[in-house]
Amino acid sequence: MVNVGFIGVGNMGYAIMKGITEAKIDDVKLLAFDSYPPALERAVGIGVEACESSAQTASLSKYLFLAVKPQQLDEVLEEIADSVDESTVIISICAGIGDEYIASKTVDKAKVVLVMPNTPLLLGEGATALSRSESVEDEEFDFVCSVFGACGMYEVIPKDKMKEIIAINGSSPAFIYLYAQSFIEYAKSVGIDEEAATNLFAKSLIGSARMITDSGNSLDKLIEMVSSKGGTTIAGLEQLRAGGLDEAVQSCCKACTKRAYELSK
Repeated sequence: MVNVGFIGVGNMGYAIMKGITEAKIDDVKLLAFDSYPPALERAVGIGVEACESSAQTASLSKYLFLAVKPQQLDEVLEEIADSVDESTVIISICAGIGDEYIASKTVDKAKVVLVMPNTPLLLGEGATALSRSESVEDEEFDFVCSVFGACGMYEVIPKDKMKEIIAINGSSPAFIYLYAQSFIEYAKSVGIDEEAATNLFAKSLIGSARMITDSGNSLDKLIEMVSSKGGTTIAGLEQLRAGGLDEAVQSCCKACTKRAYELSK
């Protein structure tokens, strides 16, 4: 039996635990601590064993998820420093915080897996980026990957790109929701039922995503397939380009990455 502990069981921590329980990953016992009792009670409701402190959770866990906000991490690391050892695999979802920093606050050459998940994990449709420190063994990393595979899909990337990837999958759902909101507001402004417009646009997003991953066509080709010469799509694309959509997205991603580096200091 492998003990998997969680410090922090907010939406992201809960989503990961839910993915583990629903995937029925063999021989896993889930433990958790959260200073907010209702969050911990929700975790207990899916079969997680509650712990009395972060230190207790850490001392009992082979795999320890740090599912807290970056601003809370220092306090948590101080609490668990004496409760982890070189065999503990520490999995951090804290944006911008590197493995060397976590090791400096806990154990020299600590086994650290850095993870950037996103909120669609709540529906089992997550997209997670992972990297690891050199001390993490293949079998240990495979286990962590299997956890996120149970909650959606994952990609392994170099650890020196974990800050840059945040804009691509971690924060991007919020950017997509803002983009969607503009289309829904337009539909309402011209008298289209909001629910109908939401359903149509959401399904268009889902279908378009599948075309990106499954059609075998480049993004340029996919745009071309929708765009008839002199038609409605071309007219809309011209306005998006004139409005600086590409520049706005680039600025958005750069600001996201800049903040990740600030949080790492």
